[in-house]
Amino acid sequence: MVMNNLVILPLLIPLLAGIALIFLHKYILAQKWISALSAVLTVIVSGYLVQFVYDNGIQTLNLGNWKAPFGIVLVADLFASILVFTTSIVSLACILYSFKSIGIDRERFYYYSVVQFLIVGILGAFLTGDIFNLFVFFEVMLMSSYVLIVLGGTKIQLRESIKYILVNIVSSALFVTAVAYLYAVTGTLNMADLSVRINEIGNEGIITVIAILFLVVFGMKAAIFPLFFWLPGSYQAPPTPITAFFGALLTKVGVYSIIRVFTLIFNQDVAFTHTIIGILAGFTIIVGVIGAIAYWDVKKIIIYNIMTAVGVILAGLAAFSTTALSGAIFYVVHDMVIKAALFLLVGAMIVITGTNNLKEMGGLIRNHPLLGWMFFVAAVTLAGIPPLSGFVGKLLIVTGGFESEHYWLAGLVLLSSLLVLYSVFKIFLNGFWGETKLAKEEEKGTTKGLLYPCALLLSISIILGVGADWFYPYISEAAETLMNPSIYIQAVLGG
Repeated sequence: MVMNNLVILPLLIPLLAGIALIFLHKYILAQKWISALSAVLTVIVSGYLVQFVYDNGIQTLNLGNWKAPFGIVLVADLFASILVFTTSIVSLACILYSFKSIGIDRERFYYYSVVQFLIVGILGAFLTGDIFNLFVFFEVMLMSSYVLIVLGGTKIQLRESIKYILVNIVSSALFVTAVAYLYAVTGTLNMADLSVRINEIGNEGIITVIAILFLVVFGMKAAIFPLFFWLPGSYQAPPTPITAFFGALLTKVGVYSIIRVFTLIFNQDVAFTHTIIGILAGFTIIVGVIGAIAYWDVKKIIIYNIMTAVGVILAGLAAFSTTALSGAIFYVVHDMVIKAALFLLVGAMIVITGTNNLKEMGGLIRNHPLLGWMFFVAAVTLAGIPPLSGFVGKLLIVTGGFESEHYWLAGLVLLSSLLVLYSVFKIFLNGFWGETKLAKEEEKGTTKGLLYPCALLLSISIILGVGADWFYPYISEAAETLMNPSIYIQAVLGG
């Protein structure tokens, strides 16, 4: 039981930190120390959780000692644990970046406290074993994001926040409706028990309808085609560290939810549901690369690359093999780390130049060589150049696609790599090379303290790629558990 309590620790640490920070909103230095300490502790605990689950199998915690499926249960399988660990690392980097960039006005208005609650929502969504509590943690995450997207009150934030909140209110209403239908048909909300009950019911049409409704709900969160319209403006509006939080983590919660329910619960009509997922993944990749190539706003280029990554990950789910799912999990981890790094790096470019417009930048590498070469490494990593982390995930997804005879989808994933490389190299060539637009004394701000978090994320990304052989057993076992729901069901329900 003591070790089972390990499952809840990654939630308790940011929750208690967030509550404490509410009472310290006037003491900025204390807020920074507590935020950093909370993030470091969460990294340590979640890292230990990954190793413990790998060594000892899936860990569960029945809250209030009510046994599943009757009570609320937290479940840490390797897939969830790996994403919790990755989230904690990205959160640490974004919090450290915030110290030098977010500004005292936002810091005084509960910024660090709300960030901790955002982390609680994200980690809770990964760890819950109950579909209704997935909704609850989604709402914790979304309410925190509502505050962060408007914090500061700039005109663009207020304009985009209206669209963002409206879309998520509609999505949440659909989520509750989908849960209600699912409960009406099965009489349970525990994910493991849902898998058992739905397999007993068999391949009924109503189950497929509910599955598609959940795909719409989570697809809206993940910004898949055609439900992405809210993403570019909403993620561009807030300051850089908030955009990094959103871009690296929030869409991945939607992706995680799709992977979880379509491997554990809705796995009876794979020929239909996963074909639809594959088609939507393909269109998501296409729209993502077109947007990334078309824009000259550095933030929007990276934002559209979020969509491309979501499409690539879902291509792995559509192929529905252990190899493809291994690639999808590896690519989720890679993308969470590298997207956060890229947002923080372009944020440093914006600090220097005072603009998002790539056409007004140029020659930055002369005065900021470290920033320039860090961006170069991040760019080639994102594009999947071997032996970096993006290559490993895509290779596994493409291999799994060929194994499952999804040739067109595998080909699209390969083609997207070239277009992604073009989009990020457009930033590198136009922003760092060419004529220097700003002399050192004309720069709008300093990058002092901003590059350390970027270096942390880039180092992890490089280690993830170069040390792929060391990480792969964890990823592979996570994928095997997804492909064999009985392992999850046995851990949660016993017997």
